[in-house]
Amino acid sequence: MNVLPILKEPFIGRAQCIPSCASCPAHDLGLCHGMSETPDGRYCAPPAVLPVTEQTIPARRVIFRQRDMHDFVPFICQGWASSTVTLSDGSRQILLFLLPGDIVSPSLLFGPTAHCSVEAITEVQYRSFRRDDLKVLLMRDPALIEKVAKIWTDRKLRAQQLAVDLGRRTADERIARLILSLQDRLASRGMVQGQTMDFPLRQHHVADATGLTAVHVSKVLSEFRRRGLIEISDRSLTVLKPDEFQRVATMR
Repeated sequence: MNVLPILKEPFIGRAQCIPSCASCPAHDLGLCHGMSETPDGRYCAPPAVLPVTEQTIPARRVIFRQRDMHDFVPFICQGWASSTVTLSDGSRQILLFLLPGDIVSPSLLFGPTAHCSVEAITEVQYRSFRRDDLKVLLMRDPALIEKVAKIWTDRKLRAQQLAVDLGRRTADERIARLILSLQDRLASRGMVQGQTMDFPLRQHHVADATGLTAVHVSKVLSEFRRRGLIEISDRSLTVLKPDEFQRVATMR
């Protein structure tokens, strides 16, 4: 796969954001004001506070690799991506699915290396701010440092939960918890209708995120469908029996 480089010359961005703007760290930190509706029903995106680059990456392309060096901190505006670590035998572990409103890697706020690879699952649009610009802004306002600490803590808690899931939970629990976690995160961004959410993941994505084989994932999902717990279409998933599915996810 080809690596598409981040733009080197910043410009003031004017991309239209989606409802996930409210949960985006860039919005919370005051870097980007998101999209607003004008009285005549049109939408506009105010200029970002700091110089910003914008990039659109096609699906299944690598955004950056594990040991790449970066001067920018990217924030996902649209699309799904995955944060992964690849082992010496070529297998990989997905650490987190990146959704609209996510910072790609909080570690890039403090250093040039993300310590993971990021790959677009769908077409991804993201905005990147220069790390040096962000540092200057953070040093001027201690309240922003608190917000960054919250982002870092949330990502650390997700990593700890992943370790517990991989080490101590059954295949049914792992997959059910993954689905419910994605549903919660999408719901916080206004991207769930009823119990139906976007679900562009394939079985190999779920397998890499849960430490299972694609065959095992297929069997578990088939059993969930047989029991009437979920329904999966081409790019969406509906939880049909939320209470029962919750019990599957927390049976321990």
